[in-house]
Amino acid sequence: MATGMWQTQAAFAIGIIGVFIGWRGSIAKMTGFFDLSGSVKYLLYGIVSGMLLASAADTLILSGIITGQVNIITASSYALLIAICESAFVLFLLGRPRNVALRASPPFGWTLGLGIGAMQSSVLAFRLFDEELNSSFSGFSMYSVSICLLISVTACTGHAVLSAYQGAMILEPRRLGPFFLTSILRAALLISLILSIYAPLILVAPLTAIVAAWAPSQERWLPSGLTPAARQAYRRTTRQSDRHRIASSSRTRGSMIGEEE
Repeated sequence: MATGMWQTQAAFAIGIIGVFIGWRGSIAKMTGFFDLSGSVKYLLYGIVSGMLLASAADTLILSGIITGQVNIITASSYALLIAICESAFVLFLLGRPRNVALRASPPFGWTLGLGIGAMQSSVLAFRLFDEELNSSFSGFSMYSVSICLLISVTACTGHAVLSAYQGAMILEPRRLGPFFLTSILRAALLISLILSIYAPLILVAPLTAIVAAWAPSQERWLPSGLTPAARQAYRRTTRQSDRHRIASSSRTRGSMIGEEE
């Protein structure tokens, strides 16, 4: 009982670490330019919905893989079905008239994706910590914890990027095309995350895609949620921060001068 409790606590803590990294890595830079309380609310929406989506993925896909009753074709079909449900839910929340009027869909989508990814990574971490899992990395060890941390970062940032993209396209307005595209990408991400508890090298593929999509998400998709005046102020603040950071690191430091010689 004590071991199971520690496994559960560690698994959910690892999921929260992914949220922290995804928040500090991007959305924290926009503090003061968007509705922070609304973003926190959508983070909670993501946690609740992510719990349901992760439970469906665990029941339909991972449990079948463990028992050998699900092959890759069936698993991919289930993953696509879950991804379609997620994309539809994201489209419903971010496409509400109030969010569109406030241009809040991209930042709300980012935090919504963080919550969904946190719950998926938490369930996978709990599974990997179980020694009965038929994996060479199963059990609570430094190797399994490292793998789970990598899964958490991949899941949180991956779902955040996709949801922010979907939110930005809602403002275009483009809904149907991004809906199908993000559904396919979410299905691929989900299958990669599940299979990574058996072969962690699979995470190289989604991480490469996330790195490629990081610049557009930070330079176009998230700032598209700002009004033109706020976007100009945000870019000016970002440029000034970069200049101050460069000046601080390159300045010549002198020696302390005593009060008395």
